[in-house]
Amino acid sequence: MAEETTAQEPVSQPQNSRREALALVVGVAGWLVPGLGHALLKMWGRAVICFLTVGVLVWVGAGMRGNLFTSRGNDAFDSLGYIADLGTGGFYFVARSLETNGPDVSRADGDYGTRFLATAGVFNLLAALHAYEAARGRKA
Repeated sequence: MAEETTAQEPVSQPQNSRREALALVVGVAGWLVPGLGHALLKMWGRAVICFLTVGVLVWVGAGMRGNLFTSRGNDAFDSLGYIADLGTGGFYFVARSLETNGPDVSRADGDYGTRFLATAGVFNLLAALHAYEAARGRKA
């Protein structure tokens, strides 16, 4: 019988660890600046969409005086809100600086603004995870 050849050659260990390190850098960059991870991978359309989506959601959420959670949460929901807000990366500090008068969740606008801010964070975390997986060579 003839030997069968495999479609994929095994990847060497140093190359695999270098790819893993690059993927980690891409994922962290995508978290800090929305869309940067995709831009580093030359996925320009996704990079622009991620940046604009997170930016607009943060801008609208902060404009509606939504609540930005802090690390000094009282319960599990405050902690989850803080993690979601931190998911926006650098935009968290932009939103914090836009929140000069503090949140106003006594009205529906402020409550919706809180949801927009959390949605921006979760979306950015998912986008950074996608950039990380794409950099690892997984399905993109």
